[in-house]
Amino acid sequence: MATVVFYEKPGCANNTRQKVMLAAAGHTVLARSLLTEKWEAQRLRAFFGTLPVAEWFNPSAPRITSGEVRPGALDESAALALMLADPLLIRRPLMEVDGQRRVGFDQDAVHRWIGLASKMPHENLEACSKGHDARPCPVVAA
Repeated sequence: MATVVFYEKPGCANNTRQKVMLAAAGHTVLARSLLTEKWEAQRLRAFFGTLPVAEWFNPSAPRITSGEVRPGALDESAALALMLADPLLIRRPLMEVDGQRRVGFDQDAVHRWIGLASKMPHENLEACSKGHDARPCPVVAA
């Protein structure tokens, strides 16, 4: 099983569900705050791989839902600069296993990558189901 460095928004209900799924599959989850991590552009960029820039962003971030930030109109440099200044813009979770980095929690992709014991049917585990601000989401008991 893998050791997963898991960058989350502390208290996010979906991040909690994702960590529970990883642990149930036998993985060790090392949770870290996406909001307080000291990011550098090159390190952050490595999590996005070949995804289009628009898919690097958390579509539930307040600055995106308000229309202030339009991810589809940004190049890589501008996107990274915005994310470094406002980590709420970063799609989550960011996960790292043995030097491989990924963004988001598509259950099928995570299963192919490191394995999951089970999946939660018909649930988008990336969409924010709570508020859209910087305060921690309520923690859902596992």
